[in-house]
Amino acid sequence: MDAFLKWFFAFMTAMLGGVWQIISNIFLGLVQIFNFPFYFNQIAAYKAEFGFIGWVLAVLSFILTYAIWGGLIFLIVLLIRKYIRFRRTLVGNEDLLEEIADLHRDVLKLTQEKERILAMKVGAGGLNMEELQQLMSPNGEGSPAGGGENGEGGEVADDGKRFFRLSAVDEKYTFYTPPDYNRTMSLAEICEDLRNFACYRAKLYYEIRTIRLMFAGLASTKMILLQGISGTGKTSLPYIMGKYFKNDTTIASVQPSWRDRTELFGYFNEFTKKFNETEVLRRIYESSYTDDINIIVLDEMNIARVEYYFAEMLSVLEMPDPAEWKIELVPAAWPTDPKKLVDGKLQIPQNVWYIGTANNDDSTFAVSDKVYDRALTINLDSKGMPFDAPPTDAKNISYSYIDGLYQKAIEQYPVSEEMLDKIGQLDLYVIEKFRVAFGNRIMKQLKLFVPVYIACGGTELDGIDYILATKVYRKFEGLNLSLIRDEIKGLIMYMDNLFGKGEMKECIAYLQRLQKMY
Repeated sequence: MDAFLKWFFAFMTAMLGGVWQIISNIFLGLVQIFNFPFYFNQIAAYKAEFGFIGWVLAVLSFILTYAIWGGLIFLIVLLIRKYIRFRRTLVGNEDLLEEIADLHRDVLKLTQEKERILAMKVGAGGLNMEELQQLMSPNGEGSPAGGGENGEGGEVADDGKRFFRLSAVDEKYTFYTPPDYNRTMSLAEICEDLRNFACYRAKLYYEIRTIRLMFAGLASTKMILLQGISGTGKTSLPYIMGKYFKNDTTIASVQPSWRDRTELFGYFNEFTKKFNETEVLRRIYESSYTDDINIIVLDEMNIARVEYYFAEMLSVLEMPDPAEWKIELVPAAWPTDPKKLVDGKLQIPQNVWYIGTANNDDSTFAVSDKVYDRALTINLDSKGMPFDAPPTDAKNISYSYIDGLYQKAIEQYPVSEEMLDKIGQLDLYVIEKFRVAFGNRIMKQLKLFVPVYIACGGTELDGIDYILATKVYRKFEGLNLSLIRDEIKGLIMYMDNLFGKGEMKECIAYLQRLQKMY
Protein backbone atom coordinates (compact mmCIF):
# COMPACT_ATOMS: atom_id res chain seq x y z
CA MET A 1 0.00 0.00 0.00
CA ASP A 2 2.88 2.32 0.78
CA ALA A 3 4.30 1.64 -2.66
CA PHE A 4 0.99 2.59 -4.23
CA LEU A 5 0.80 5.84 -2.30
CA LYS A 6 4.36 6.70 -3.34
CA TRP A 7 3.51 5.94 -6.93
CA PHE A 8 0.24 7.87 -6.80
CA PHE A 9 2.04 10.85 -5.30
CA ALA A 10 4.66 10.77 -8.04
CA PHE A 11 1.94 10.26 -10.69
CA MET A 12 -0.18 13.23 -9.55
CA THR A 13 2.91 15.40 -9.13
CA ALA A 14 3.76 14.76 -12.75
CA MET A 15 0.15 15.26 -13.78
CA LEU A 16 -0.23 18.57 -11.94
CA GLY A 17 3.12 19.58 -13.32
CA GLY A 18 1.55 19.12 -16.74
CA VAL A 19 -1.31 21.40 -15.72
CA TRP A 20 1.19 24.02 -14.70
CA GLN A 21 2.95 23.56 -18.00
CA ILE A 22 -0.37 24.20 -19.79
CA ILE A 23 -0.67 27.49 -17.97
CA SER A 24 2.94 28.48 -18.63
CA ASN A 25 3.38 26.72 -21.92
CA ILE A 26 0.35 25.11 -23.49
CA PHE A 27 2.20 23.02 -26.00
CA LEU A 28 4.77 21.57 -23.58
CA GLY A 29 2.04 21.04 -21.04
CA LEU A 30 -0.07 18.98 -23.43
CA VAL A 31 2.97 16.95 -24.39
CA GLN A 32 3.68 16.18 -20.76
CA ILE A 33 0.03 15.30 -19.95
CA PHE A 34 -0.08 12.78 -22.75
CA ASN A 35 3.52 11.56 -22.38
CA PHE A 36 2.59 7.85 -22.09
CA PRO A 37 6.19 6.48 -22.33
CA PHE A 38 7.11 8.54 -19.29
CA TYR A 39 4.16 7.21 -17.31
CA PHE A 40 4.99 3.61 -18.31
CA ASN A 41 8.54 4.13 -17.08
CA GLN A 42 7.12 5.37 -13.79
CA ILE A 43 5.04 2.20 -13.41
CA ALA A 44 8.09 0.12 -14.25
CA ALA A 45 10.01 1.84 -11.46
CA TYR A 46 7.33 0.92 -8.88
CA LYS A 47 5.89 -2.35 -10.22
CA ALA A 48 8.25 -4.54 -8.21
CA GLU A 49 6.69 -3.24 -4.99
CA PHE A 50 3.08 -3.38 -6.31
CA GLY A 51 0.76 -5.95 -4.87
CA PHE A 52 -2.50 -7.06 -6.46
CA ILE A 53 -4.43 -4.21 -4.93
CA GLY A 54 -1.73 -1.74 -5.98
CA TRP A 55 -1.99 -2.87 -9.62
CA VAL A 56 -5.77 -2.60 -9.60
CA LEU A 57 -5.71 0.88 -8.08
CA ALA A 58 -2.94 2.00 -10.46
CA VAL A 59 -4.87 0.87 -13.55
CA LEU A 60 -8.12 2.43 -12.28
CA SER A 61 -6.36 5.71 -11.46
CA PHE A 62 -4.79 5.80 -14.91
CA ILE A 63 -8.07 5.11 -16.70
CA LEU A 64 -10.16 7.51 -14.59
CA THR A 65 -7.67 10.34 -14.94
CA TYR A 66 -7.60 10.11 -18.72
CA ALA A 67 -11.35 9.64 -18.81
CA ILE A 68 -11.68 12.99 -17.05
CA TRP A 69 -9.30 14.57 -19.56
CA GLY A 70 -11.23 13.00 -22.42
CA GLY A 71 -14.48 14.37 -21.02
CA LEU A 72 -13.04 17.86 -20.69
CA ILE A 73 -11.72 17.79 -24.26
CA PHE A 74 -15.08 16.55 -25.51
CA LEU A 75 -16.89 19.39 -23.71
CA ILE A 76 -14.49 21.96 -25.13
CA VAL A 77 -14.98 20.62 -28.67
CA LEU A 78 -18.75 20.58 -28.15
CA LEU A 79 -18.76 24.19 -26.92
CA ILE A 80 -16.68 25.30 -29.89
CA ARG A 81 -19.05 23.59 -32.33
CA LYS A 82 -22.06 25.17 -30.65
CA TYR A 83 -20.42 28.62 -30.81
CA ILE A 84 -19.68 28.18 -34.52
CA ARG A 85 -23.28 27.15 -35.18
CA PHE A 86 -24.56 30.07 -33.10
CA ARG A 87 -22.33 32.50 -34.94
CA ARG A 88 -23.49 31.20 -38.31
CA THR A 89 -27.10 31.55 -37.23
CA LEU A 90 -26.46 35.09 -35.96
CA VAL A 91 -24.82 36.13 -39.23
CA GLY A 92 -27.68 34.59 -41.16
CA ASN A 93 -30.21 36.45 -39.04
CA GLU A 94 -28.35 39.73 -39.59
CA ASP A 95 -28.46 39.17 -43.36
CA LEU A 96 -32.18 38.44 -43.15
CA LEU A 97 -32.74 41.56 -41.05
CA GLU A 98 -30.89 43.69 -43.61
CA GLU A 99 -33.00 42.24 -46.41
CA ILE A 100 -36.17 42.85 -44.40
CA ALA A 101 -35.07 46.44 -43.72
CA ASP A 102 -34.45 47.01 -47.45
CA LEU A 103 -37.86 45.58 -48.28
CA HIS A 104 -39.44 47.73 -45.58
CA ARG A 105 -37.85 50.87 -47.03
CA ASP A 106 -39.08 49.97 -50.50
CA VAL A 107 -42.60 49.37 -49.19
CA LEU A 108 -42.47 52.67 -47.29
CA LYS A 109 -41.42 54.57 -50.41
CA LEU A 110 -44.27 53.02 -52.41
CA THR A 111 -46.73 53.73 -49.62
CA GLN A 112 -45.62 57.35 -49.35
CA GLU A 113 -45.95 57.82 -53.10
CA LYS A 114 -49.45 56.33 -53.04
CA GLU A 115 -50.43 58.54 -50.12
CA ARG A 116 -49.07 61.60 -51.87
CA ILE A 117 -51.07 60.87 -55.01
CA LEU A 118 -54.21 60.33 -52.98
CA ALA A 119 -53.61 63.53 -51.01
CA MET A 120 -53.26 65.48 -54.26
CA LYS A 121 -56.63 64.12 -55.38
CA VAL A 122 -58.48 65.11 -52.21
CA GLY A 123 -60.00 68.22 -53.74
CA ALA A 124 -60.60 66.67 -57.13
CA GLY A 125 -62.34 63.62 -55.68
CA GLY A 126 -64.56 65.54 -53.29
CA LEU A 127 -63.08 63.90 -50.19
CA ASN A 128 -62.10 65.75 -47.08
CA MET A 129 -58.97 64.90 -45.11
CA GLU A 130 -60.84 62.88 -42.48
CA GLU A 131 -62.48 60.67 -45.11
CA LEU A 132 -59.17 60.16 -46.89
CA GLN A 133 -57.49 59.14 -43.64
CA GLN A 134 -60.20 56.55 -43.04
CA LEU A 135 -59.62 55.13 -46.48
CA MET A 136 -55.88 54.92 -45.87
CA SER A 137 -56.22 53.30 -42.43
CA PRO A 138 -56.31 49.46 -42.44
CA ASN A 139 -59.09 49.41 -39.85
CA GLY A 140 -60.90 52.45 -41.25
CA GLU A 141 -60.49 54.41 -38.02
CA GLY A 142 -58.03 57.09 -39.03
CA SER A 143 -54.43 57.40 -40.10
CA PRO A 144 -51.90 54.81 -38.91
CA ALA A 145 -49.74 57.37 -37.18
CA GLY A 146 -52.49 59.16 -35.30
CA GLY A 147 -54.27 62.47 -35.80
CA GLY A 148 -53.00 66.01 -36.11
CA GLU A 149 -51.89 68.22 -38.94
CA ASN A 150 -48.32 68.92 -40.01
CA GLY A 151 -46.97 67.37 -36.89
CA GLU A 152 -49.28 69.08 -34.41
CA GLY A 153 -50.49 66.43 -31.98
CA GLY A 154 -50.76 62.79 -32.90
CA GLU A 155 -48.45 59.96 -32.24
CA VAL A 156 -44.80 60.14 -33.23
CA ALA A 157 -44.05 57.35 -35.68
CA ASP A 158 -41.17 54.89 -35.22
CA ASP A 159 -38.20 56.58 -33.52
CA GLY A 160 -39.98 59.93 -33.35
CA LYS A 161 -37.69 61.62 -35.89
CA ARG A 162 -39.66 63.07 -38.77
CA PHE A 163 -36.50 64.50 -40.43
CA PHE A 164 -34.41 61.36 -40.84
CA ARG A 165 -31.80 62.75 -43.25
CA LEU A 166 -31.34 66.03 -41.38
CA SER A 167 -30.97 64.19 -38.08
CA ALA A 168 -28.31 62.02 -39.73
CA VAL A 169 -26.44 65.23 -40.64
CA ASP A 170 -26.49 66.26 -36.96
CA GLU A 171 -24.87 62.94 -36.02
CA LYS A 172 -22.32 63.23 -38.85
CA TYR A 173 -20.97 66.55 -37.55
CA THR A 174 -20.88 65.63 -33.86
CA PHE A 175 -17.07 65.44 -33.94
CA TYR A 176 -16.38 67.52 -37.06
CA THR A 177 -12.90 68.96 -37.59
CA PRO A 178 -12.60 71.73 -40.24
CA PRO A 179 -9.98 71.18 -42.97
CA ASP A 180 -6.89 73.32 -43.36
CA TYR A 181 -8.17 76.00 -45.74
CA ASN A 182 -6.00 77.78 -48.30
CA ARG A 183 -5.81 81.49 -47.47
CA THR A 184 -3.06 82.70 -49.80
CA MET A 185 -4.61 82.95 -53.29
CA SER A 186 -6.05 86.09 -54.85
CA LEU A 187 -9.26 86.15 -56.90
CA ALA A 188 -7.29 86.41 -60.14
CA GLU A 189 -5.18 83.39 -59.14
CA ILE A 190 -8.26 81.38 -58.18
CA CYS A 191 -9.87 82.11 -61.55
CA GLU A 192 -6.77 81.03 -63.45
CA ASP A 193 -6.29 77.98 -61.22
CA LEU A 194 -9.89 76.84 -61.66
CA ARG A 195 -9.64 77.18 -65.43
CA ASN A 196 -6.47 75.08 -65.46
CA PHE A 197 -8.06 72.53 -63.10
CA ALA A 198 -11.07 72.12 -65.41
CA CYS A 199 -8.77 71.60 -68.37
CA TYR A 200 -6.28 69.28 -66.65
CA ARG A 201 -8.75 67.14 -64.68
CA ALA A 202 -11.84 67.00 -66.89
CA LYS A 203 -10.82 68.26 -70.36
CA LEU A 204 -13.26 71.13 -69.97
CA TYR A 205 -12.18 74.32 -71.76
CA TYR A 206 -13.55 77.66 -70.58
CA GLU A 207 -12.51 81.16 -71.49
CA ILE A 208 -10.96 83.03 -68.58
CA ARG A 209 -13.65 85.69 -69.05
CA THR A 210 -16.35 83.11 -68.28
CA ILE A 211 -14.65 82.17 -65.02
CA ARG A 212 -14.31 85.85 -64.08
CA LEU A 213 -17.99 86.43 -64.80
CA MET A 214 -18.90 83.49 -62.61
CA PHE A 215 -16.95 84.69 -59.57
CA ALA A 216 -18.06 88.30 -60.02
CA GLY A 217 -21.65 87.08 -60.34
CA LEU A 218 -21.36 85.08 -57.13
CA ALA A 219 -20.32 88.29 -55.39
CA SER A 220 -23.38 90.21 -56.57
CA THR A 221 -26.14 87.63 -56.11
CA LYS A 222 -26.81 84.15 -54.74
CA MET A 223 -28.47 83.12 -58.01
CA ILE A 224 -26.60 82.54 -61.29
CA LEU A 225 -28.37 81.67 -64.54
CA LEU A 226 -26.30 79.86 -67.17
CA GLN A 227 -28.03 79.84 -70.52
CA GLY A 228 -27.03 79.02 -74.07
CA ILE A 229 -27.06 76.25 -76.64
CA SER A 230 -26.71 72.63 -75.59
CA GLY A 231 -23.20 71.25 -75.20
CA THR A 232 -21.44 74.45 -74.12
CA GLY A 233 -20.72 73.22 -70.59
CA LYS A 234 -23.48 74.92 -68.60
CA THR A 235 -23.85 72.08 -66.10
CA SER A 236 -20.19 71.11 -66.24
CA LEU A 237 -18.98 74.51 -64.99
CA PRO A 238 -20.62 74.39 -61.54
CA TYR A 239 -19.88 70.66 -61.39
CA ILE A 240 -16.14 71.19 -61.85
CA MET A 241 -16.23 74.09 -59.39
CA GLY A 242 -17.51 71.68 -56.75
CA LYS A 243 -14.64 69.33 -57.53
CA TYR A 244 -12.15 72.20 -57.38
CA PHE A 245 -13.39 73.34 -53.95
CA LYS A 246 -13.42 69.70 -52.69
CA ASN A 247 -17.14 69.88 -51.97
CA ASP A 248 -19.15 68.18 -54.71
CA THR A 249 -21.96 70.12 -56.33
CA THR A 250 -25.53 69.00 -55.70
CA ILE A 251 -27.36 68.71 -59.02
CA ALA A 252 -31.17 68.68 -58.95
CA SER A 253 -32.78 67.82 -62.29
CA VAL A 254 -35.90 69.95 -62.65
CA GLN A 255 -38.94 68.04 -63.93
CA PRO A 256 -41.83 69.41 -66.03
CA SER A 257 -44.24 68.41 -63.24
CA TRP A 258 -42.70 70.77 -60.67
CA ARG A 259 -45.46 73.08 -59.46
CA ASP A 260 -44.52 74.27 -55.98
CA ARG A 261 -41.71 74.42 -53.45
CA THR A 262 -42.35 70.88 -52.17
CA GLU A 263 -40.51 69.60 -55.25
CA LEU A 264 -37.42 71.43 -54.06
CA PHE A 265 -37.58 71.01 -50.28
CA GLY A 266 -39.94 68.08 -49.72
CA TYR A 267 -43.20 67.86 -47.78
CA PHE A 268 -44.65 66.56 -44.53
CA ASN A 269 -46.60 63.33 -44.93
CA GLU A 270 -49.80 63.51 -42.89
CA PHE A 271 -50.16 59.76 -42.65
CA THR A 272 -46.65 58.53 -41.84
CA LYS A 273 -45.81 61.65 -39.79
CA LYS A 274 -42.52 61.86 -41.66
CA PHE A 275 -41.05 64.67 -43.73
CA ASN A 276 -40.06 63.56 -47.23
CA GLU A 277 -36.68 65.28 -47.47
CA THR A 278 -34.99 66.11 -50.77
CA GLU A 279 -31.27 66.18 -51.48
CA VAL A 280 -31.46 69.96 -51.92
CA LEU A 281 -32.91 70.35 -48.42
CA ARG A 282 -30.24 68.10 -46.94
CA ARG A 283 -27.46 70.06 -48.68
CA ILE A 284 -28.77 73.43 -47.48
CA TYR A 285 -29.05 72.12 -43.92
CA GLU A 286 -25.58 70.54 -43.97
CA SER A 287 -24.05 73.79 -45.26
CA SER A 288 -24.76 75.45 -41.92
CA TYR A 289 -22.26 73.13 -40.23
CA THR A 290 -19.22 74.06 -42.33
CA ASP A 291 -17.42 77.03 -43.89
CA ASP A 292 -17.18 75.26 -47.24
CA ILE A 293 -18.41 76.72 -50.52
CA ASN A 294 -21.64 74.96 -51.47
CA ILE A 295 -23.17 74.95 -54.95
CA ILE A 296 -26.64 73.69 -55.83
CA VAL A 297 -27.50 73.33 -59.52
CA LEU A 298 -31.08 73.43 -60.81
CA ASP A 299 -30.49 71.65 -64.11
CA GLU A 300 -32.84 72.55 -66.97
CA MET A 301 -34.33 75.16 -64.66
CA ASN A 302 -36.95 76.46 -67.09
CA ILE A 303 -38.37 73.09 -68.11
CA ALA A 304 -40.97 74.03 -65.49
CA ARG A 305 -42.02 77.55 -64.48
CA VAL A 306 -39.34 78.86 -62.14
CA GLU A 307 -41.84 81.10 -60.36
CA TYR A 308 -43.84 78.06 -59.24
CA TYR A 309 -41.17 76.12 -57.35
CA PHE A 310 -38.47 78.74 -56.64
CA ALA A 311 -40.48 81.88 -55.95
CA GLU A 312 -40.22 81.66 -52.16
CA MET A 313 -36.46 81.20 -52.28
CA LEU A 314 -36.10 84.20 -54.61
CA SER A 315 -38.04 86.34 -52.14
CA VAL A 316 -36.03 85.10 -49.17
CA LEU A 317 -32.69 85.81 -50.86
CA GLU A 318 -33.81 89.40 -51.50
CA MET A 319 -34.17 90.20 -47.81
CA PRO A 320 -31.47 92.68 -46.69
CA ASP A 321 -30.87 90.94 -43.34
CA PRO A 322 -29.47 87.40 -43.78
CA ALA A 323 -30.81 86.53 -40.32
CA GLU A 324 -34.26 86.69 -41.90
CA TRP A 325 -33.42 84.14 -44.57
CA LYS A 326 -35.74 81.47 -43.21
CA ILE A 327 -38.16 79.02 -44.79
CA GLU A 328 -40.91 77.37 -42.79
CA LEU A 329 -40.89 73.61 -43.33
CA VAL A 330 -43.47 72.70 -40.66
CA PRO A 331 -45.69 74.96 -38.55
CA ALA A 332 -44.72 73.49 -35.17
CA ALA A 333 -41.57 72.05 -33.58
CA TRP A 334 -41.10 68.55 -32.19
CA PRO A 335 -38.53 67.71 -29.49
CA THR A 336 -36.86 65.25 -31.88
CA ASP A 337 -36.44 67.77 -34.72
CA PRO A 338 -32.90 68.47 -36.05
CA LYS A 339 -30.76 70.80 -33.96
CA LYS A 340 -30.64 73.68 -36.45
CA LEU A 341 -34.35 73.59 -37.26
CA VAL A 342 -35.82 76.25 -34.96
CA ASP A 343 -39.61 76.36 -34.57
CA GLY A 344 -39.96 74.38 -37.77
CA LYS A 345 -37.99 76.97 -39.78
CA LEU A 346 -34.85 76.39 -41.80
CA GLN A 347 -32.16 79.08 -41.74
CA ILE A 348 -30.68 79.51 -45.23
CA PRO A 349 -26.86 79.70 -44.83
CA GLN A 350 -24.76 82.34 -46.57
CA ASN A 351 -22.28 79.83 -48.00
CA VAL A 352 -24.72 78.38 -50.56
CA TRP A 353 -25.06 79.54 -54.17
CA TYR A 354 -27.81 78.46 -56.55
CA ILE A 355 -26.96 78.01 -60.22
CA GLY A 356 -29.66 77.35 -62.79
CA THR A 357 -29.08 76.12 -66.32
CA ALA A 358 -31.55 77.04 -69.07
CA ASN A 359 -32.13 76.18 -72.70
CA ASN A 360 -34.35 78.44 -74.76
CA ASP A 361 -36.37 76.22 -77.09
CA ASP A 362 -39.94 75.04 -77.69
CA SER A 363 -39.83 72.55 -74.79
CA THR A 364 -39.09 75.17 -72.13
CA PHE A 365 -40.80 78.15 -70.53
CA ALA A 366 -39.56 81.71 -70.88
CA VAL A 367 -37.68 82.94 -67.81
CA SER A 368 -39.59 85.84 -66.28
CA ASP A 369 -38.22 89.31 -65.47
CA LYS A 370 -38.54 88.49 -61.76
CA VAL A 371 -35.91 85.78 -62.13
CA TYR A 372 -33.66 87.72 -64.52
CA ASP A 373 -33.65 90.76 -62.22
CA ARG A 374 -32.56 88.75 -59.17
CA ALA A 375 -30.10 86.48 -60.92
CA LEU A 376 -26.98 87.21 -62.91
CA THR A 377 -27.09 85.73 -66.39
CA ILE A 378 -24.04 84.22 -68.06
CA ASN A 379 -24.47 83.33 -71.72
CA LEU A 380 -22.49 80.32 -72.92
CA ASP A 381 -23.01 80.41 -76.67
CA SER A 382 -19.79 78.79 -77.85
CA LYS A 383 -17.53 75.91 -76.85
CA GLY A 384 -14.16 76.80 -75.37
CA MET A 385 -11.00 76.31 -77.40
CA PRO A 386 -8.65 73.53 -76.19
CA PHE A 387 -5.43 74.59 -74.51
CA ASP A 388 -2.62 73.04 -72.47
CA ALA A 389 -2.85 73.41 -68.71
CA PRO A 390 -0.24 72.54 -66.08
CA PRO A 391 -1.03 69.84 -63.48
CA THR A 392 -3.48 71.48 -61.08
CA ASP A 393 -4.88 70.13 -57.82
CA ALA A 394 -8.15 70.90 -56.05
CA LYS A 395 -8.05 73.46 -53.23
CA ASN A 396 -9.68 73.76 -49.83
CA ILE A 397 -10.97 77.35 -49.96
CA SER A 398 -13.50 78.51 -47.41
CA TYR A 399 -16.54 80.69 -47.99
CA SER A 400 -15.27 83.19 -45.39
CA TYR A 401 -12.03 83.64 -47.30
CA ILE A 402 -13.81 84.16 -50.64
CA ASP A 403 -16.24 86.59 -49.03
CA GLY A 404 -13.29 88.46 -47.51
CA LEU A 405 -11.72 88.74 -50.97
CA TYR A 406 -15.02 90.10 -52.27
CA GLN A 407 -15.19 92.76 -49.55
CA LYS A 408 -11.57 93.70 -50.15
CA ALA A 409 -12.20 94.08 -53.90
CA ILE A 410 -15.26 96.28 -53.29
CA GLU A 411 -13.12 98.58 -51.13
CA GLN A 412 -10.13 98.66 -53.51
CA TYR A 413 -11.92 98.91 -56.86
CA PRO A 414 -15.18 100.84 -56.40
CA VAL A 415 -16.93 102.02 -59.54
CA SER A 416 -15.44 105.38 -60.41
CA GLU A 417 -17.50 108.56 -60.12
CA GLU A 418 -16.85 109.23 -63.80
CA MET A 419 -18.45 105.93 -64.77
CA LEU A 420 -21.35 106.42 -62.37
CA ASP A 421 -22.01 109.80 -63.98
CA LYS A 422 -21.98 108.30 -67.48
CA ILE A 423 -24.30 105.50 -66.35
CA GLY A 424 -26.65 108.14 -64.95
CA GLN A 425 -26.70 109.96 -68.29
CA LEU A 426 -27.32 106.70 -70.14
CA ASP A 427 -30.16 105.89 -67.72
CA LEU A 428 -31.92 109.18 -68.55
CA TYR A 429 -31.48 108.56 -72.28
CA VAL A 430 -32.94 105.01 -72.06
CA ILE A 431 -35.88 106.21 -69.97
CA GLU A 432 -36.65 108.95 -72.48
CA LYS A 433 -36.35 106.84 -75.63
CA PHE A 434 -37.47 103.39 -74.48
CA ARG A 435 -39.33 103.89 -71.17
CA VAL A 436 -36.96 101.40 -69.48
CA ALA A 437 -35.21 102.26 -66.19
CA PHE A 438 -32.14 100.77 -64.56
CA GLY A 439 -33.65 100.35 -61.10
CA ASN A 440 -32.00 100.27 -57.67
CA ARG A 441 -31.46 96.49 -57.73
CA ILE A 442 -29.44 96.69 -60.94
CA MET A 443 -27.26 99.50 -59.62
CA LYS A 444 -26.66 97.59 -56.39
CA GLN A 445 -25.57 94.50 -58.31
CA LEU A 446 -23.39 96.61 -60.61
CA LYS A 447 -21.52 98.15 -57.65
CA LEU A 448 -20.79 94.64 -56.33
CA PHE A 449 -20.10 92.94 -59.64
CA VAL A 450 -17.69 95.41 -61.25
CA PRO A 451 -15.09 95.66 -58.41
CA VAL A 452 -14.89 91.87 -58.09
CA TYR A 453 -14.64 91.51 -61.87
CA ILE A 454 -11.67 93.88 -61.78
CA ALA A 455 -10.06 91.88 -58.93
CA CYS A 456 -10.50 88.73 -61.01
CA GLY A 457 -8.43 90.29 -63.80
CA GLY A 458 -11.05 92.14 -65.88
CA THR A 459 -11.53 95.84 -66.53
CA GLU A 460 -14.08 98.29 -65.17
CA LEU A 461 -15.59 99.11 -68.56
CA ASP A 462 -15.99 95.43 -69.50
CA GLY A 463 -17.79 94.77 -66.24
CA ILE A 464 -20.18 97.70 -66.75
CA ASP A 465 -20.70 96.65 -70.36
CA TYR A 466 -21.75 93.14 -69.32
CA ILE A 467 -24.18 94.28 -66.60
CA LEU A 468 -25.89 96.76 -68.93
CA ALA A 469 -26.23 94.16 -71.70
CA THR A 470 -27.68 91.43 -69.48
CA LYS A 471 -29.66 93.53 -67.03
CA VAL A 472 -30.93 96.58 -68.92
CA TYR A 473 -30.97 95.93 -72.64
CA ARG A 474 -32.37 92.46 -72.13
CA LYS A 475 -35.63 94.20 -71.19
CA PHE A 476 -35.90 95.45 -74.80
CA GLU A 477 -37.07 91.98 -75.83
CA GLY A 478 -40.46 92.82 -74.32
CA LEU A 479 -40.82 95.91 -76.54
CA ASN A 480 -42.11 96.14 -80.08
CA LEU A 481 -38.78 95.78 -81.85
CA SER A 482 -40.15 96.79 -85.23
CA LEU A 483 -40.92 100.26 -83.82
CA ILE A 484 -37.61 100.87 -82.06
CA ARG A 485 -35.09 99.80 -84.71
CA ASP A 486 -34.06 103.38 -85.44
CA GLU A 487 -33.98 104.20 -81.73
CA ILE A 488 -31.59 101.28 -81.15
CA LYS A 489 -29.24 102.70 -83.80
CA GLY A 490 -29.30 106.04 -81.98
CA LEU A 491 -28.61 104.30 -78.66
CA ILE A 492 -25.49 102.66 -80.11
CA MET A 493 -24.23 106.03 -81.34
CA TYR A 494 -24.95 107.59 -77.94
CA MET A 495 -22.91 104.90 -76.15
CA ASP A 496 -20.04 105.41 -78.60
CA ASN A 497 -19.97 109.09 -77.74
CA LEU A 498 -20.30 108.44 -74.01
CA PHE A 499 -17.86 105.54 -73.46
CA GLY A 500 -15.76 105.57 -76.63
CA LYS A 501 -16.44 104.18 -80.09
CA GLY A 502 -16.90 100.41 -80.01
CA GLU A 503 -15.90 100.12 -76.33
CA MET A 504 -19.25 98.70 -75.18
CA LYS A 505 -18.82 95.49 -77.18
CA GLU A 506 -21.30 93.30 -75.30
CA CYS A 507 -24.07 95.93 -75.42
CA ILE A 508 -23.53 96.76 -79.10
CA ALA A 509 -23.48 93.09 -80.13
CA TYR A 510 -26.71 92.43 -78.24
CA LEU A 511 -28.50 95.48 -79.63
CA GLN A 512 -27.43 94.58 -83.17
CA ARG A 513 -28.89 91.10 -82.73
CA LEU A 514 -32.18 92.70 -81.68
CA GLN A 515 -32.13 94.84 -84.82
CA LYS A 516 -31.75 91.77 -87.03
CA MET A 517 -34.78 90.08 -85.48
CA TYR A 518 -37.09 92.42 -87.43
